[in-house]
Formats: sequence, C-alpha cells, structure tokens
Amino acid sequence: MTLFPVLHEDADLLVLHKPAGLVCHPTKGDAWSSLISRVRIHLGLAAEPQMVHRLDRETSGVMVFGKTPEASEELRRLWQTGLVTKEYVAIVHGAVREESGHIDGPLGKDEASAVSVKDRVRPDGAPARTHWWRVRQFTRPEGEFTLLRVRLDTGRKHQIRIHLAHLGHPLAGEKMYGADETLYLRFVERRLSDADRALLMLPNQALHAAKLWIPWGGEEREFASPPEPSFLGFLRGDPMRWAEDPFDPQRPHTPGPGGTTTGTESD
Repeated sequence: MTLFPVLHEDADLLVLHKPAGLVCHPTKGDAWSSLISRVRIHLGLAAEPQMVHRLDRETSGVMVFGKTPEASEELRRLWQTGLVTKEYVAIVHGAVREESGHIDGPLGKDEASAVSVKDRVRPDGAPARTHWWRVRQFTRPEGEFTLLRVRLDTGRKHQIRIHLAHLGHPLAGEKMYGADETLYLRFVERRLSDADRALLMLPNQALHAAKLWIPWGGEEREFASPPEPSFLGFLRGDPMRWAEDPFDPQRPHTPGPGGTTTGTESD
C-alpha cells in the first residue's frame, strides 16, 4: 500500500487523493494511521504541513496541502474568503425525481442522539446550504439509487450527509445518518453483524470529493480524482464484498521498500 496517490506536486502545493477510511487527523495508531502523518512521511519528517481543509474518514477524494508556511497561509485565505470550489459525487438511496435543487438547513448538535458527534437540521443551528444535481438513477438488487453531483455554499461538519438524509435520500453505506444510527455505534465498537453489513452494502459511505478548483499563480487550477473502486463497482451493479479495513489503527503497518507496507497487507 502506498502512502496515497499524488495528483500534483510542485514547490508550493501537494495535491493528493485521500482514500476512503483514512482519518485526516493524528490518531493513537502508528505513523501510517492518519493522512497528515503520511503527508509528513512523504515530505520528510522535518516538514510541518498544515491541513487547511479536511474530509470525513469515510469520504475519499481531492485534498490540497501547502508545502511552505506561505503557501499554507494563502490556501487558508482562499478557503476563508470562499474562493475555493469543491464538487462531490454521491450515491443516495431512492430515486431522486427532481433534476436539481438546493437545501437550506441550519445545522447543530443532535441532542437526542446516542451518538455524541451527530448533528441535525435545527432552526437555531449554523446556516448551511447544499446544491445538488441528478446525474442518473439506477437499480440494483438492493433497491433504487441515484448518483448526484453536489456543491456546498458552506462547509459545516457532515453537511452533505445530513442534508441528503434530510431530503429523504441518505447516502448508500451511511452508518450515522441512515435509517439506524446504532449501526455507527456497533461499527465503532466492532460489533457489526453480517446482517448489518448486508444492510450497509458498502464499507464506507458513498461520498467522494471529485474536483477542486482554486485560483493559484494567476490562473484557475483544477484538480480531479476518480472515485474508489467500490464506489464505481456499486454504480456498475457489481456484487458488493465487505473488505477488511486497510486503515484500521489496530492493524500495524510496516513500511516496506518504495513506500509500501508489508507483513499485514494483502493485494
């Protein structure tokens, strides 16, 4: 397993594909157990990259890091002033009838939930707006699904996941904002049953940060990354097989030659 796929790298920027299942922030695991730790390995242990944006653990896709303090500060300014555009693709349950739409739904803590990190749409929450466009509908043995393109006006925690569920179309593979939030609790407690896995269908929620646009060096730069094989396989109608989590922090990662890991990983 490599550290991560590199999409672009120059003196100022490192643009990469974050795999689904890999956390962004440091964990109690080893140096391979978080994205920021892997970025430090890639750049050299003396490097101090700053993460100016993030993706949920189960969300894959494009991320950009500044390689110098100056580049990181400029990236932070671009995010804070709303000059960065990100586009996601998502697979949701059900047949979305409208061609496009947007969701205005303030977000705040879900105080009734047993999941401490769960939020919900609530009138006194922080303003949040999500835009979506239907790409296509499709049917699998498990039911009807829709592929969407999604963009955000705001970047609240779990925003896309909450808004699509609020619309009545939760993500395929969604553990927290789907029909049964106890799936998430059983997942973190390592108690998912075969029936739970069959209900989820996918080991990670079907959400991918596909494209990112930033003004850089006097021009608009576009960076893109294709979805993960499991996401594409689900779209094709392939039977889903629940694979072992390669980023489980309780599985040791021994770096091998050429930035690979050995001993516990399989092809």
